[in-house]
Amino acid sequence: MIRFTFRCLLAAVLLFSWSSAMAQLSTPKYSNEFLNIGVGGRALGMGNVQAAITDDATSGYWNPAGLLRLRHRYNVSLMHSELFAGIAKNDFASFAMPLDTNSALAVSVIRLGVDDIADTRRLQNEYGYIQYDSIRFFSVADYAMLLSYARRSNLVPGLMLGATAKVIYRNVGEFANAYGFGVDVGGQLQRGNWQFGLMAKDITTTFTAWTHNVEELEEAYLQTGNDLPVNTAELTLPRVVLGVGRSFQFNEKLAALVAADLDFTFDGKRNVWLKSDVVSVDPHVGLELAYANAVFVRGGINNYQETVDFDGGTTRRLQPNFGVGVKTSGLSLDLALSRVNNSERNAVGGANTSSVIVSLAYAFDK
Repeated sequence: MIRFTFRCLLAAVLLFSWSSAMAQLSTPKYSNEFLNIGVGGRALGMGNVQAAITDDATSGYWNPAGLLRLRHRYNVSLMHSELFAGIAKNDFASFAMPLDTNSALAVSVIRLGVDDIADTRRLQNEYGYIQYDSIRFFSVADYAMLLSYARRSNLVPGLMLGATAKVIYRNVGEFANAYGFGVDVGGQLQRGNWQFGLMAKDITTTFTAWTHNVEELEEAYLQTGNDLPVNTAELTLPRVVLGVGRSFQFNEKLAALVAADLDFTFDGKRNVWLKSDVVSVDPHVGLELAYANAVFVRGGINNYQETVDFDGGTTRRLQPNFGVGVKTSGLSLDLALSRVNNSERNAVGGANTSSVIVSLAYAFDK
């Protein structure tokens, strides 16, 4: 087992080194970003801070090593959120279970989509008359299926390791679709009240191949004068998340959990706290207060941005997140409020828009 663990770690290091080298050849940016929005009301209410503290059915997404901390035999998690004033729908479902005292698995599905988009290319017939019954509707959606496995290490006491294989399908109506595959690996370590986590996303460099329906696109592109797209391949470079958390027990019923994550990206300079052409670092901080392990209040800060104003000045903004949760007899309900637009004014009614996340989980033993 020790040899097997060592080989897995060595393979992960080699894969990460190879993936980093790929960045020198091509630096795609924000590829498959729908997989970085986040899932679960608890996590999103805490500013996407989960690498070290995740311990439920959402762990297959945040850090598969957290699956070894499941408290029940069967665990189901569902989430629905609406982004940009309800235009986009983000849904998540997961089932997780321990296989034995040393291993666990999970299957998760993610969908982010915009539905009922009107295709009005055939609205006017050859005689110039409007035909409303010729309007067609289509969806633009991104899907991902995650298969996660976790196992305790016999090499280091308290060390938990996990991996997630991702199958990606992206669809733009009848116009284009794409298939992709990638692997995430993660680890967690607990020492007293301290928890540590490492999550390496897209460690193999996720490859997504796009196919375009030229026949459907030809008419639109001829009208605009643009060149028809060709089939392309999209690479998603690795992202490494380092996490730490500490729990506090104030009395018999009142407890708190403070956690922070640092996201390291290698696809070029991003508009984050620390940035360079080689690596960018984006911090997240989250807090959870618990009463009798039944009522929870959460908050988090993430998404640091610097924007240039019309007068040439620079404005720094942080995204606040809030959440509440209740848990009873294996049933958990979590609500979160997350701002997805930090501008003072925006195009939707001239006011800030927020995403509301509803997450439901149920865990049981029989």
